[in-house]
Amino acid sequence: MDEKEWVVGIAETKVSQSPDRLVAYGLGSCVAVTLFDTRLKCGGLAHIMLPSSELSTRTFLPGKYADSAIDLLFLEMKAMGSRRQDLESKLVGGANMFKTIISHSVPIGIRNSMAAREKLKQISIPVLGEDLGGESGRTIVFSLMDGRIKIRKVNKPEFWL
Repeated sequence: MDEKEWVVGIAETKVSQSPDRLVAYGLGSCVAVTLFDTRLKCGGLAHIMLPSSELSTRTFLPGKYADSAIDLLFLEMKAMGSRRQDLESKLVGGANMFKTIISHSVPIGIRNSMAAREKLKQISIPVLGEDLGGESGRTIVFSLMDGRIKIRKVNKPEFWL
């Protein structure tokens, strides 16, 4: 079986199965939400940019917002045969990249992280790991063979979550 590496851009969601990998480059204040099915060895990644679809203006992109992206990701996983009880999640990103130009009392990275956690709690999917916050961007590689995430930060050693 050939493994593929799928890039998930900002405001996108993608699902696939083992042995594939899902990659998100340059996570700053964005949050990568992963869902992994421990039974089927498949998973999905949402690269969210904003906390709530209530912030939508003209063109609605469901992958852009924590609430709608997680709903979409969950539906895509169900279409692959996943059951809620077999799913687990991890969250990565949410850095405070723009601390000098904050126009809101709570930075967008923190709001994205909080919104993702709250949505996953609402739909009863446990969060088993997080690497959130800080001031460094991240690139992640999500392995659908085992659900682990390789995380790279600038000038820091890569590690697995």
